[in-house]
Amino acid sequence: MIFSALRGAFVKCSLKVYAVNATRLLQHPGHGTPCCWGSQFNVPPSAQLVARPVGVCSMMKLPIQASAEGLDAAFVGVPLDTGTSNRPGARFGPRQIRAESAMVRRYNASTGAAPFDSLRVADIGDVNVNLYNLPDSCRLIRESYQRIVASGCVPLTLGGDHTITYPILQAMAEKHGPVGLVHVDAHTDTGDKALGEKIYHGTPFRRCVEEGLLDCRCVVQIGIRGSSYDPDPYKYCRDQGFRVVPAEECWRNSLVPLMREVRKQMGDKPVYVSFDIDGIDPAYAPGTGTPEIAGLTPAQALEIIRGCKGLNIVGCDLVEVAPMYDVSGNTALLGANLLFEMLCVLPSVKTM
Repeated sequence: MIFSALRGAFVKCSLKVYAVNATRLLQHPGHGTPCCWGSQFNVPPSAQLVARPVGVCSMMKLPIQASAEGLDAAFVGVPLDTGTSNRPGARFGPRQIRAESAMVRRYNASTGAAPFDSLRVADIGDVNVNLYNLPDSCRLIRESYQRIVASGCVPLTLGGDHTITYPILQAMAEKHGPVGLVHVDAHTDTGDKALGEKIYHGTPFRRCVEEGLLDCRCVVQIGIRGSSYDPDPYKYCRDQGFRVVPAEECWRNSLVPLMREVRKQMGDKPVYVSFDIDGIDPAYAPGTGTPEIAGLTPAQALEIIRGCKGLNIVGCDLVEVAPMYDVSGNTALLGANLLFEMLCVLPSVKTM
């Protein structure tokens, strides 16, 4: 009982200190130094005032909000891996990405982006998926994202396996009509069915095509590679009008010229960005369920996402992080940074 009382007192004291320090941070964004970039919005607390392990685990230690109401952008987790075909574990991706995101800071020093001085951002928690029923999970995800989109908020999703993009795009297309797609992945995810099932992480974009959720003239798939069961595995995609960029075309190259072409192709059309972490070479991101050798580098991933600046982005996701296959945490750390980069290229984000 004495231990419980002491623990309770410690927790109350820690929360009070965290709240006081966070308040001071918001009041003094420059930490005592004059700064012209003080923000009226939510701001990730600085490790100079609040220790990184302190507080509730949220994306970038941002405030947690019950809904997307009043937000310009929101981080949301979808901890589902019922649709995986190989190694499970992506249901734990959102939790680990949040934990590693404590290392991600407020400004993008490379691009000058100041997202937290431009947008009101928070973490709105996770969709309560049904791990025992994949179609029901898709319904729950779709309904959750319908509410997010209806509020005018741009969702940045922490996956979860790639099945989740299908119901998310159902919600997106309901508001915006058929959207363009920038899809980074080792796989096209346009299969028809497996083991008799039409919904799993290898089929989301075929289901999207069938339902008219995508503007097929504005779909680009980057980093595709690996062995296949079909002698021409990209035929379906090309038949729909997708642009498929195999990993071999990316090796040793800057992807800045490619993204210049993508921006021209997309124009001002609403665009969704879907990034499967297995698009990155497993040397850098081993924590995933279906790794393929000879993938993209983290630097190329940054070129792709930063190359989306100027697009009319209506939503993004980072999927297939399975933390137990990378005890270093580096895969989730990479995922957290890529989500930050996605936030930095949203419309209305100003630069320093």
